[in-house]
Amino acid sequence: MGRLRSDLVWVPTFAVLVALAVPWPLWGVDRVVAGLPVWIWWHIAWLGLCTGLFSLFVRSGAWERGMGLRSGTTADDGAPMTGGDRR
Repeated sequence: MGRLRSDLVWVPTFAVLVALAVPWPLWGVDRVVAGLPVWIWWHIAWLGLCTGLFSLFVRSGAWERGMGLRSGTTADDGAPMTGGDRR
């Protein structure tokens, strides 16, 4: 899959993550599992999923491309360029 196509896959992925961050299917459910309400377990699992997907997002290089950085570039002194170091 090309870079542009793979980068475009992240847009709907993050839209779904945002839309389902609120536990809509659990509204009105008072069930408790292991001492915590089920909706808290939803959030724990959801945060784990978001962490894994964001890790994949960064490793794919989409973060650098989205920020206008070229991955693997270095400054004149040989140090990797990050954040506001774009020249």
